[in-house]
Amino acid sequence: MSAPTRIVLHVDMDAFFAAIEQRDRPELRGLPIIVGATPQQRGVVATASYEARRYGIHSAMPSRTAAQRCPQAIFVPPRHDHYLAVSAQVMTILQQTTPDVEPVSIDEAFLEVTGAVPSLAAARHLALGIQARLRTELALTGSVGLAPNKFLAKLASDMRKPDGLTEAPFAAAAIRTFLAPLPVGRIWGVGPATAEILERRGIRTVGDVQLRPLADLVRILGPTSGPHLHHLAFGIDERRVDATPQDEKSISHEETFAQDSADRDFLRRSLLELAEKVGRRLRRHGRRAGSVQVKLRFADFRTISRQQSLPVPTSADRDLRRSAAAILDRIDLIQPVRLIGFGVAALQGGDRDPNQRQLRLFADPEQLETERNTALDQAVDELRGRFGDSILRRGRW
Repeated sequence: MSAPTRIVLHVDMDAFFAAIEQRDRPELRGLPIIVGATPQQRGVVATASYEARRYGIHSAMPSRTAAQRCPQAIFVPPRHDHYLAVSAQVMTILQQTTPDVEPVSIDEAFLEVTGAVPSLAAARHLALGIQARLRTELALTGSVGLAPNKFLAKLASDMRKPDGLTEAPFAAAAIRTFLAPLPVGRIWGVGPATAEILERRGIRTVGDVQLRPLADLVRILGPTSGPHLHHLAFGIDERRVDATPQDEKSISHEETFAQDSADRDFLRRSLLELAEKVGRRLRRHGRRAGSVQVKLRFADFRTISRQQSLPVPTSADRDLRRSAAAILDRIDLIQPVRLIGFGVAALQGGDRDPNQRQLRLFADPEQLETERNTALDQAVDELRGRFGDSILRRGRW
């Protein structure tokens, strides 16, 4: 049997952060593990092991709620840099299978294998080979969806977790039957608000969408979302797998406090520590920021953000801290603060930017100072990378 017009795989790692922690710490295997903030920190769950998910725990759930549902759960602080390193290993395995890999998050990716396999049977063999390599080389599991397009592949990968391989139908009539019983919220792009709008009109399943004329959907959702919903309800998705490397458009860190605070010194210190974390990520990727932003969430959950452009794009901690502090000083603290965040945007440079290191005939003193500060910060980054974050601290902190 010849291969269909298109064959797409979606690889979705199973409980990625929690699985890494259980792999690295054998004493955690078989136990309900929650990676994220502890219940005392008023943060949220990043991910939960399958043992914890049996209690209804899921990502973005408040940690306090998770602890109430599963009092015996073990909370593990996230190790983001380590997860990124393991993610790179996963992506290397995928890219050794086919060059057409589109990572969509730290733990999932689409693979276009249309030209790499002669038949569906060969595609199944390829998918099983990927899963075997993940188990053997990384001691992790991933679930795979095999389908004629990205939408169906992502749906399929979620149907037999963990470590499952699900093949979606390829014939139009079979695709329609496959999709019909699913909740309308399973359609890509249908969030809670859209699902509520549709439910008020009696549209609860994908099959309900299939029965509605396109004109009805346009009247309900508009000229863009209506046709989008109609096409996906019949499994029509023309999006290509885009293997072009995608640069981050912004970088940010935030912290939720155990107790709301109106202490400006405490808030300033927390903000400056966040600025250094962002600076470290900028330097790791050879990026420079053209603007900075400070985010505050008050006790009543009202959230504000303030931003400003930088005179010279920079990754130097001194420049980022100075701008962060200046923004904070201009904000009236109308209530105690629950969360504080710092981010940067308008990013320049990067490993693929040929103009990252330009030679200048006439040196700009401000630019030279920024480069000296960046070089000093890079030396600090190296020391902290080798000996831990606590090896160097700012004296005033």
